[in-house]
Amino acid sequence: MTKRTKLVRFTAALAAVCLTAVAQAQEVIKFALNHDFTKVYTFGAVEFSQGQRDYLTLLNEEGGIRGHRFEVFVRDHGNEPQRGIELYTRARDEGAVYFMFLSTPVANALIPRVLQDRMVLGTPLHGRGDAIVGEVFPYVFPMMATYWSQATRLLQYIDDAQGGLKGKKIAFVHIDSPFGRDPIPLMQKLAAQKSFELRTFAYPSPGNEQSAAWSDVRRYRPDFVFIWGAGNSQIVSVREAVRNGIDPAKILSVVWLAETDMKNLGESTAIGIKRAEVVPSGRNHPILQRILQKVVTAGKGVGDPAVVGNTYYNMGVADMLITTEAVRLALDKFGPPLTGDKLKAGFEMIRNFDAEGFLPPVTITEQDHQGGGYARVSQWDGKAWVPVSDWAASYQDLVWEEARASAAKFQQPQ
Repeated sequence: MTKRTKLVRFTAALAAVCLTAVAQAQEVIKFALNHDFTKVYTFGAVEFSQGQRDYLTLLNEEGGIRGHRFEVFVRDHGNEPQRGIELYTRARDEGAVYFMFLSTPVANALIPRVLQDRMVLGTPLHGRGDAIVGEVFPYVFPMMATYWSQATRLLQYIDDAQGGLKGKKIAFVHIDSPFGRDPIPLMQKLAAQKSFELRTFAYPSPGNEQSAAWSDVRRYRPDFVFIWGAGNSQIVSVREAVRNGIDPAKILSVVWLAETDMKNLGESTAIGIKRAEVVPSGRNHPILQRILQKVVTAGKGVGDPAVVGNTYYNMGVADMLITTEAVRLALDKFGPPLTGDKLKAGFEMIRNFDAEGFLPPVTITEQDHQGGGYARVSQWDGKAWVPVSDWAASYQDLVWEEARASAAKFQQPQ
């Protein structure tokens, strides 16, 4: 072999290595962020999706993660499990590595498939509460406080504020669905431990008619009332509570109560009402300011600029903050191309991640896919949601007892 031949071959090999490196650096990371835009979850899906996409646009504008840009598939599943499965399969075949559907029926239908395919399914604020058990659901990541952890945080807030729960009467008013009934067994265990009285009041789905339930609540004369619904049913609950003479300051809500709901109610109608929250509302944060500057003002946003900073918008941003942190960790440790297994490992390397104070500290491990279960309580002041507690994870021993017992009944797909 001549020196010239060796030089030509070396140059060709070097060029191939360089081209491979460039291709890897430019590899697009694909997310499937499919929502129910037309049926049940319409109250929050548009703003949530807008927050997700605007944050990914921000990352792309800032050069991506380690040179990798993001592409998003956004499609409507209409809260139909079969349609969700079809969209999952389509996106998987198109190269998506992260899937999120913001629908409990759709997410639950997909769990056996993502476990078989070794693909990551994000289920923040929806899906199975027991999916926090990483050993049983290795590719499913709730990543934020579940409904169980939200309920326990609200109870801890009352416990702290009242100097104890003993002797208190708590009414749990809920939509008659698996979501609405979800926290009841856990709250019953806490009622026995803390010596408070718990009575449940169900109303039929979709929750437009609740008068009978609230008449019963009025006669019960509770010290505190939990409302556990979403969308319009929450608005109806607050209206009925006020109509039946219940002080809004004694009402505590699941995370699904936002700025738009309060405007629809009348901003001064329920001053003092409280809710569990997993992410702050408002625009006063560096990440949201960057979105406003580089995405919204630049004309690259995907929706109404007025909703930037709203609760559901910020939830979407939070989902992407945690997920892209997992992407960064996975790429740093394993390099491209990103796969489901690498992304799973990236999630499980997250430690005390708070996104410059935008989130409570999130730590995800192989065992704990909830991220620690932190939540706080905020109160409506007539214009905005104002925090009235610190971030905390409450009664997690009971949360995990409930989760492990439920997860033990789940059969992994073979």
